[in-house]
Amino acid sequence: MDEWQLAKESLARKIAGEIVLSEDAGKTIQKWRNIFKIPQRVLAGHIKITPSVISDYESGRRKSPGIRVVKKMVGAMILIDESAGGKVTRQFSENAGQLPITKAVIELKEFDKGVRVDEFCEAMSASIVAGKDSPQQEVYGYTVIDSLRAILEFSYSDLVKLYGITTKRALIFTNTSTGRSPMVAIKVTNLRPALIILHGAREVDEIAKRIADVEGIPLAVSKLNSVEDVVAALKQKFG
Repeated sequence: MDEWQLAKESLARKIAGEIVLSEDAGKTIQKWRNIFKIPQRVLAGHIKITPSVISDYESGRRKSPGIRVVKKMVGAMILIDESAGGKVTRQFSENAGQLPITKAVIELKEFDKGVRVDEFCEAMSASIVAGKDSPQQEVYGYTVIDSLRAILEFSYSDLVKLYGITTKRALIFTNTSTGRSPMVAIKVTNLRPALIILHGAREVDEIAKRIADVEGIPLAVSKLNSVEDVVAALKQKFG
């Protein structure tokens, strides 16, 4: 079996397991469908059901699907991604290694369902200063990063692993002054997180803003007083 086939099967097992074990399987299906950027009608067509069935699963109007249906959905997502070049599957495969052991990672969490960017910013007492924020854009997890440690200690590959395997997450950088260094790092690693929040920045660098605008990444500044307040706010809101 070649590496590509192994990557597909490994990702399929991860997604199927997450859906089956989730407290809200419908929202988890929606999460992965959004990560793969597959419309309901396209997914439904591949597994020969109506789009309304997908909608009913995701909204909770229909009972959670059994493992057989889940496997069909997941297989279809990966097949559709493969036909479009396999970008999502490759991204997960390339970043599947464990995070480097470091004090730079202060806190991280994955969500079963999406949280709107504006709601996430509200929880963080953060205001968007650059980039684009779509009302439909959602965050599916977060990583709180000590930006000074990350930039000083990590190689390119470590940075990619540190920032997470899905682009649908929020990256929260602490110990920032102007935000230029973390935004340049994002540009270099070619990642596109759903949201970037700077904590500690008194005035955001114009280059940092320009990168956010060009890449279409919402860039926000948190007004919370300390890193401890950041972690406490996240745990209070998201558990």
